[in-house]
Amino acid sequence: MYKVKKLLKRLFTPITIMVVPHTSRKTLSIKMPSIGIFTAIIMCVIGTVYVFSVAVDAFEYRRMRDTLTFYKGQFLELRSTISALKTAEHEFKKLFSLKSKEDVLENLNTSDSGNIEDIEALKGQIKITIETVGEIRDYLSQQRDLYMATPKGWPVMGRVTSGFGMRVHPITGSEHLHLGLDISTTPNTPVRVTADGVVSFAGWGNANGNIVVVEHGFGYSTFYAHNKKNIVSVGQKIKRGDVIAKVGSTGNATGPHLHYEIWKNGHALNPAGSIASKEFKTGQM
Repeated sequence: MYKVKKLLKRLFTPITIMVVPHTSRKTLSIKMPSIGIFTAIIMCVIGTVYVFSVAVDAFEYRRMRDTLTFYKGQFLELRSTISALKTAEHEFKKLFSLKSKEDVLENLNTSDSGNIEDIEALKGQIKITIETVGEIRDYLSQQRDLYMATPKGWPVMGRVTSGFGMRVHPITGSEHLHLGLDISTTPNTPVRVTADGVVSFAGWGNANGNIVVVEHGFGYSTFYAHNKKNIVSVGQKIKRGDVIAKVGSTGNATGPHLHYEIWKNGHALNPAGSIASKEFKTGQM
């Protein structure tokens, strides 16, 4: 009992705390029992621990939120990728349902997507699939570009009066190599370009009269001569079937006709093979 009284006496023994302000000489004295000081220290420690724990919880919450945001982005990316694959699959099914290679190329549109291990594995598979689909699309795009750059079909509907090869010139009477076809037809018949390209020349060509020359890429170019009128200009981009001139008999010509040539890598080709093709939509004539 004596020891308890002695302990209580110590706990309630007053302690004077003196506060000395810098702005005045008067000091402030605060008397508090020892137990009050001890209690204040305990409360301060508890408060510090509490604030620290709240800070840790806030940090954990932020990290969890960032993780969830990351995985949300990953799932959105996967959803976008799967949607792109479905679109590509639909496009290819539609293309390959067509009856011929030419139909495929004509209709091709090249206008330029569980647990963490499962997600990464799925993403890897999808990436490979997308790369494969991209390679197929690039290949088909190149094939389509080549197809659209290859001259095909009749530039005008008419009768071939002079073929490709050696012939006797109808005006000079001398034998020479005829580098194209002469197609006889009525004056002012529209002359249509036989492949996509860019006009590289449109003007007067002396003995050939009014001529139009079109560059198609892949080494191809075409030549249209004796036109009554050229209706395109240099640098103009044109599509297969576009009207570029009107049939005439300008230059050294015995009558209204079109002189038509096809060149590839600097060598003249016989246009008869491409004219015989049914791939060109002559119904547009």
